[in-house]
Amino acid sequence: MNKKISKALIVFTIVGLIGAYQLLDVQQFLSLEYLKSQQGTFQTYFHEHRAFALVTFFLTYVAVAGLSLPGAAILTLAGGALFGLMTGFILVSFASTIGATLAFLAARFLLKDAIETKFGERIRAINEGVRREGAFYLFTLRLVPLFPFFVINLIMGLTPMRVVTFFWVSQLGMLPGTFVFVNAGTQLASVESLSGILSPRLLVSFVLLGVFPLLASKGVDMFKARRALKKWPRPSSFDYNIVVVGAGSGGLVSAYIAAAVRAKVALIEKQDMGGDCLNTGCVPSKALIRSAKALNNMKRATDFGFKSAHVEFDFAEVMERVQRVVRTIAPHDSVERYESLGVDCIKGEGRIISPYEVEVGGRRISARNIIVATGGAPLVPKIQGLDTIRYLTSDSIWDLRTCPRRLLVVGGGPIGCELAQAFQRLGSQVTIVDMAESILGREDPDVSHLIASSLSHDGVELITGAKAKRFVAQGEGGSLVVEVMDGERTIEFDAVLLALGRGARVKGFGLEELGVQIAPRGTIEHDEFLRTNIPSIFCVGDVAGPYQFTHVAAHQAWYAAVNALFMPFKSFKADYRVIPRVTFTDPEVATVGLTEREAKEKGIAYEITKYDVDDLDRAIAESEAHGFVKVLTVPGKDKILGATVVGAHAGDYFIEFVTAMKHGLGLNKILGTIHAYPTFAEANKYAAGVWKKAHAPQGVLALLERFHRWRRS
Repeated sequence: MNKKISKALIVFTIVGLIGAYQLLDVQQFLSLEYLKSQQGTFQTYFHEHRAFALVTFFLTYVAVAGLSLPGAAILTLAGGALFGLMTGFILVSFASTIGATLAFLAARFLLKDAIETKFGERIRAINEGVRREGAFYLFTLRLVPLFPFFVINLIMGLTPMRVVTFFWVSQLGMLPGTFVFVNAGTQLASVESLSGILSPRLLVSFVLLGVFPLLASKGVDMFKARRALKKWPRPSSFDYNIVVVGAGSGGLVSAYIAAAVRAKVALIEKQDMGGDCLNTGCVPSKALIRSAKALNNMKRATDFGFKSAHVEFDFAEVMERVQRVVRTIAPHDSVERYESLGVDCIKGEGRIISPYEVEVGGRRISARNIIVATGGAPLVPKIQGLDTIRYLTSDSIWDLRTCPRRLLVVGGGPIGCELAQAFQRLGSQVTIVDMAESILGREDPDVSHLIASSLSHDGVELITGAKAKRFVAQGEGGSLVVEVMDGERTIEFDAVLLALGRGARVKGFGLEELGVQIAPRGTIEHDEFLRTNIPSIFCVGDVAGPYQFTHVAAHQAWYAAVNALFMPFKSFKADYRVIPRVTFTDPEVATVGLTEREAKEKGIAYEITKYDVDDLDRAIAESEAHGFVKVLTVPGKDKILGATVVGAHAGDYFIEFVTAMKHGLGLNKILGTIHAYPTFAEANKYAAGVWKKAHAPQGVLALLERFHRWRRS
């Protein structure tokens, strides 16, 4: 039978039963006064027709509970009054659970799909929590009779909880309350009101019962922690509150937070303070991109009203400028600065030898908790012949002082595209090879197409849908044979850059020996508090995942440091609801929240609003009139699900959407905010205006038109 027809029949049946309940005024028979007045008659009937009375009572209770009708409490009293404590208790216990399960199933069948479609990602987060701890929370709710049980039935039906789990947890959780009411029913003559059954003392008892599972959960956590740590002796005292291994973004912020609240913290780093971001990642790449853009602007002289422009440069001097930028920023992350904040900075290779101890430079130091912030390293693929050539990665490319005549970039992700464009502008002939059908595969097709056009305009050759087969060494350079749709192709190069992403550094410093669990994706397995399966060890940044961004590492570091310092008294779950990212190509790509691609993959309903930057005054004035602002919203509403901005300075002005999503502000609020003129940020307001125009109340506007016509007459 068609699902829609089945739903319609069920709704018709439920509505019919509820209608009959109201029409026949059944509720008059489910009052305390009526029950007390007819108690003798009911008991006489029961003794004469025992089996029929039992079955009728049972089915009536199931129907009332299943339809979420008022009267279950009176029926529970009736169970005790008619059948006695034990028989009534058994009848009511199973009837209430079966009725609750029917309501649970009805809500699931009728509403679950619609709710998940409408609320999407928010429901998924709730569902994940239910999968982990749903039975525990359901038991707590059943145990405390302060919550309407019919509401619990309906809400739980919208979650992925298994029917069997719902049934047995409900059966068990409702036993104390059922017993109290059935027992009161046996003393019906002395019961004056339903509220009288639950005296303040009894309510306090129930609340204590409700708190008990919470205390039990804490106890279970403590037991698990003790079991996980029992192999290793716990020091009688600790040298530090926290030891942080790794001084990249995550490690630096972890140490900073701990020192700020006057904890004693040690920070261990075997190489340079600042980690990958300062030394080989974000900072040097942006410095190189800026130099390349300045040179490209000279090539675009006619766009700015000049007949021509020429600039002489030395590639080695450009790369030296990159290092000067790094050295200028380095004091922000220096040993001197962090020691002035109260952090003990230790140079050396740290090895975790127990959940409480780290060995560095032949010295053992102890800490109540350890934070692993060892970052990541460029991924090196297994391609035939790769070991016969000299290849570059995003770590080693900064050693170049001669610009390669032909540069092959393997990988069309953010790193590959950023560096490919920069080197092309600085004089290399760059070729990008990628297995995917388009570059920047995480972005929407219109985004990757625009960036591909920009790269091609600069002269970068793009070869997508290509599988690398083998490298062949040739003098200082070599060639790569790739498999494409129409056969094989050979690409010659003087230098090759592997830009296939980064893998977490999880080996070689003790995690394996301790039994710290590693996730299938290669990062450290951890809970929502950033705690590993060894409860005294936390992780942040690239080793934790799931995002490999400097700002996410810093974000995680706050949670890890605070949780490490204040558990079990206070803890916070890491919040990943609004994560921005920027790819610093020209034009830039800035994204927050859902993309179209992700919304389709997750089955989330959305509406698109798009504003083309070629209409923006500031962009036109700067000859940067290319790109767009694209916003995904809940259909018919201004609530922002995600935003993508492509254009000059996109990474600077898209932050308005990040703030809006973080604090629940919609497009109407952006539209109502004054934006300085002329700025790139006006694009955000104009995008909001496009949405507003599409949702203008046509009926009201028609009335206004008539009103103004009348005033002209």
